[in-house]
Amino acid sequence: MFEKVLISLPSNTLNSSSDFNMIYVALFFTLIILFVGLRNKSKNTRESKIIPTEWNEILEKHVRFYQLLNAEEKQLFQEQMRVFLDEIYIDAVQFELEEVDRVFVAASAIIPVFRFRNWQYTNITGVIIYPDNFNENLGFGSDSEDRWIAGMVGTGKYENQMLLSRKALHHGFKNKTDKRNTGIHEFIHLLDKTDGNIDGIPHNFLGQEYIIPWLNLMHQGMEAINKDQSDLRNYGGTKQAEFFTVASEYFFERPKLLRRKHPDLYAMLERCYDPYKSE
Repeated sequence: MFEKVLISLPSNTLNSSSDFNMIYVALFFTLIILFVGLRNKSKNTRESKIIPTEWNEILEKHVRFYQLLNAEEKQLFQEQMRVFLDEIYIDAVQFELEEVDRVFVAASAIIPVFRFRNWQYTNITGVIIYPDNFNENLGFGSDSEDRWIAGMVGTGKYENQMLLSRKALHHGFKNKTDKRNTGIHEFIHLLDKTDGNIDGIPHNFLGQEYIIPWLNLMHQGMEAINKDQSDLRNYGGTKQAEFFTVASEYFFERPKLLRRKHPDLYAMLERCYDPYKSE
């Protein structure tokens, strides 16, 4: 009886059943593809969160700021580096990029903002590293009378990009006594730029009540540099934006020395870079 009913079904019913089966099979394979894709995405996400073991060795050897952190802070520092490197591309010009280059760039970015909460750079998408200092036409080397540049925040077609000399980047972390660091210097320019102007006035990082005291302190410091009465390097006396970055380099590279020689400047920069310390 059952068999007879099946045989007597109209042909269009059979076609409908066949179509249904095909749809079912298609859905089945679609689900498989989605499952595999999600699994791979999850795997890639997990892998992107793995922090290379060599980072700690490089940081412990070369980065003074990192050396002074406790174990929990060091883990947080590396995590912030990982997030930065997930979001910002780094390109090398005429040399093969090494992990130490990536570590030094990321450390330069994180050091100034480490004490901020949930900070994210919004005015940079990439970093381009040249093997040596470069000129304004992006030629590089040292056998020329051109003005050679160790680092710069890009403008025009290089807007939202940073250009760095690999030689200067490495020197900043491997020289422990010169109170300067090119990588940190350029990322501080980016912080200065968050209010729309690179002018040496950190409006977004100091309360309004501290802007006038900062301006007075900055102009006094620039005057002292230009009269050769300061141990801040001469470049800090050229304009406000450079005083801010030069003083900040000093703050991060030789904090104890800055606090001893320039207590008011140290206190103002501490308020800028560690805004929650008094909480």
